[in-house]
Parts: sequence; C-alpha cells; structure tokens
Amino acid sequence: MKLSSSFSIGILISPWLVAATLAAVNFPFAPRVLPHHTSRVYSSSLDVNNHAAAKHALAYTLMQQRGGSTATSAPSNEDFTNELPSFSESDNEGHLEIAKKLKNRNATNLSRKITHAAFGIFFACLNQFIPHAKFMPLMYGITGSSLIIELLRYRKGFGWINTVLHFFLGGALRKHEMEGKFTGSFYYFAGVTVSAYLFPQTAATMGICQLALADPSASFFGRRTRHIYWSRIEGQLGGIGRNKGLLGFLGGALFCFPFNFRVFQIAKWGAAGIPGGNGSLIMVSLLLGMAGAFADLAVPTPALVMPKKILGVPVPPFHVDDNFVVPIFSGWACTKIFEYVGWDQGLKLAEHIIL
Repeated sequence: MKLSSSFSIGILISPWLVAATLAAVNFPFAPRVLPHHTSRVYSSSLDVNNHAAAKHALAYTLMQQRGGSTATSAPSNEDFTNELPSFSESDNEGHLEIAKKLKNRNATNLSRKITHAAFGIFFACLNQFIPHAKFMPLMYGITGSSLIIELLRYRKGFGWINTVLHFFLGGALRKHEMEGKFTGSFYYFAGVTVSAYLFPQTAATMGICQLALADPSASFFGRRTRHIYWSRIEGQLGGIGRNKGLLGFLGGALFCFPFNFRVFQIAKWGAAGIPGGNGSLIMVSLLLGMAGAFADLAVPTPALVMPKKILGVPVPPFHVDDNFVVPIFSGWACTKIFEYVGWDQGLKLAEHIIL
C-alpha cells in the first residue's frame, strides 16, 4: 500500500520534531561542565573551607539552572545532602579521552575518506536495488536512530555509545566529533534520505554517488594544494567556501567524471541510444561532477552552527554539513542537467550501476 504524501512528509521530518521536543524540555545537548572541573580552579588558591563554600555555591547555581530553589540566599551545606547528583569522571570525560586519539579536520585521514566513499556507494546501490516504498522507511529509521544516538551520547550514563562508535569507526572519526559536535553520519543519512525522497531514482542515486566521490576527493585535492595561495578562497566570498580551494573543487569534479561517464554510458537507453551522442554524455558527466564538487566547496569550514538557543529554547548543535548539502544539491542538479540536454528523468541505470 502506497503511503500518502502527507504521511511520508510527517515521517521524514519526525527526527527533527523529536529534537525540538527534547530541546523544549531543556535537554542538555552539549557535554556538561561538572562540579569537579571547576573545583580544581578553586583548590589552587583557596583553603579547604573556601573550597567547600565554593563547591556549595556552584551546586546552588546548578539547582537554579535546573529549575530548583530560586531563593536569593545560598542554602546551607545540609540542604545539598540529598539534592546533588553523583558525577563520575568517566561520565563526562570519556569522549574527551577518545578525542585526544583522533585527528582534526585538517588531517588528510584516508581511512575516513575510504569509509565515506564506501557508505555512499552502498546507499546508492540500495536506492537502486530496493523498491522505493521499502527504501524510504529504512532510511527514516536509520536517520531517526542516528539522531537519537547523537542526542544521547553526551548524556550521563550513555558514554558507552562513544566507546562503541570509536571501536567500530576508529580513526575515521574526527576530534570535534567527540568534543560536543554531532558526527557526520547523521547528516550523511539525512542527506541520503532527503535526496531519495525528493528526486527520481536515477537523480537521487547519482546525487548520492557525488556525495561518495566528490566530497572526499575535493577534500583530498584541496589539502594537497592548500599551499597554492591563489587557489584559496578564505573569506573573499562572504563566507561561502571559507578555507577551501578552487583546485580542490576542480580535483573533485574531475575525479567524479570517469565514474559518471561509465554509469551513463551503460545505462538502459533503448534502441534510440543516447540523445545527443557522446558529446552530451561527456557534458552531463562533467557537469554533474562539478555540481557535487561545488556543493562541497560552498559549505564553509568551520561549519555554520545554529545558535544555542532560539527564542530562549535550547536547540541541538546542528550545523550546515556537506554530507547533507552535497547529495541534495547534486540530485537537484542532475534533474536540471537532464532537462537541459533532453534526457528522460525516468532513465534507468544498468542493473549493477557500473557493470
């Protein structure tokens, strides 16, 4: 039975509704600064009595932030005997210990790029092989689960999630992804989901493939050529493409070209063949690679981050991520390129895409 349009849209946006609900109840999304962190500052300059007083004052402040007593006078020591929660060092610092083992975004990190490409090709194949009516609920579940994991893993009692992520992904993680930010996987799954929902099957599949190939290759070539000053964008374009380079963009576009060419060359064209011949085939393959590389280029580094509060309500640490932007922009570009050259939007790819 085919899902209605409104029901499908409701499922699609449900992860963001969950996030907004948790924000409305003051869910703490960032890692918390626990009392023992601050008490170290006091212990270096105060005696034991002053240290205890500072600790109680801090505890009183925490109670106020959590909706506790609002009295103007600080309560006595006994008032906190059963009020203060128990904190452990590992609850708040486990992810920070993992972060020390990881590379920052300036490192080449080939393992991350290989993982990124492999997942992209995998989801592109799923989009081709699994009926749309089954693929979409699968992606809704993966994206929603990923968001819930991201919201929970900095919470007290859920630090084991970070350990599991590090065990399976290892060096593919980045340092900032264990320092309070979401991992790129949530944006990756969300980008795949939205692309598959919005665009025809072939356009969505090719958009996901540009995510798999253009994103890591543009990053690789950009880092290899970052010493070539004239190619760097820095802040000249109003923040668009900040700290990225034109040579990285060109490298990403050219890297995608042979893949796109092969995929379209063996697509199911029928007896009439390719409209426009090899000339249109080359043009479409190159333009689509440029679209994926441009989408990656347009997302600045560091990423644009949402404010911590909107209208006084705390929100999760969402940011503009290329894993979300690239497949959607590339899928949209694919439909427009097809329209320009007169290709059918319902074009079917080969059974195994490139074979």
